[in-house]
Amino acid sequence: MQNTDYYAILGVPRDASTEDIKKAYRRLAMQYHPDRNSDNPEAEDKFKEASQAYAVLGNEEKRRIYDTYGVEGLRNGGGFQDFSFFSDSVFSDFEDILGNFFGFGSMFGNSRRRRGPRRGQDLAMELNLTLQEAYDGIERTVTLQREEACPDCKGSGSRPGTQPEVCPQCSGSGQVRRSQGFFSVTTPCRMCNGSGRIIKDPCETCRGSGRVKGEKQLSVKIPPGVDSGNRLRMAGEGEAGHAGGPAGDLYLILQVQPEKGFSREGHDLIMDVEITFAQAALGDTIKVQAPSGTEQIKIPAGAQPGQVVVLRNKGFRNVNGWGRGDLRAVLRVRTPEKLSREEKKLFQSLRELESAREG
Repeated sequence: MQNTDYYAILGVPRDASTEDIKKAYRRLAMQYHPDRNSDNPEAEDKFKEASQAYAVLGNEEKRRIYDTYGVEGLRNGGGFQDFSFFSDSVFSDFEDILGNFFGFGSMFGNSRRRRGPRRGQDLAMELNLTLQEAYDGIERTVTLQREEACPDCKGSGSRPGTQPEVCPQCSGSGQVRRSQGFFSVTTPCRMCNGSGRIIKDPCETCRGSGRVKGEKQLSVKIPPGVDSGNRLRMAGEGEAGHAGGPAGDLYLILQVQPEKGFSREGHDLIMDVEITFAQAALGDTIKVQAPSGTEQIKIPAGAQPGQVVVLRNKGFRNVNGWGRGDLRAVLRVRTPEKLSREEKKLFQSLRELESAREG
């Protein structure tokens, strides 16, 4: 390398923080990565320079040696000619900074790319419930559209009676390695698209994919006490796997539809109950229809608007354990909109009595 001023290569000052060095390297690596500049050899050289500069400045010990003795100090320590120059922490830093950007996460032979049989994708479906269904629990039938294993080739992708062959380009690894100066870059094999196998005689039904579109009806048991946002997992009911891999899972995301006059706090059910002026003043016992059935509510004399009457163990069941919440009846005093002649006389008399009391 002609330019051995690693700080200048990364474009940072000599007192730059570790975080600033990482940011500078990430910017340059993304700009000059060979996969992004396949027709520009100069970009590949710049990528190598930036990577070597970060390998030094991104490592606290190497940076100290470089700052004190320069490049010669690193060479004397066995630097650029073998992989001992790079510690495991530097390898980790490369992956932490770039992730799997342009396959960078699979450098140095430390590939995380999955090949061969792979698990199918998880699916999610929203399921709407009424308040009563959430309270009682219910069994539902849902129709699911998904990718399923081909029934003819059993998911292999090959014509029945044949088998996929090992890719001659990558010898079944799904990856090829090419030299990038002082290290190697491992990328997915283009011949087999990273699968490690070649299907020479594809199945006519799925055209070699191993999967076909299908539809399935599932019976789902919703337990009592569920709430909006709860998820039910149905193992193995997602999309079929690739190359004979296991199927993914299906997640049912529950949504309880709002119902006028009702709300929920944890396992408690909140219910608005309308009462008259007379019932609020004199007290009464009334019957109301709740999700738990017909319930009796005792209104105390002198009840105030917003006062709560609690019915124990009439709320939602605890879906994760024993017990259930309470039903909390919130008293709402109803003002009549229309009065009969007799009612008007009674209210006028009541007002006169109230005025006399206040006077």
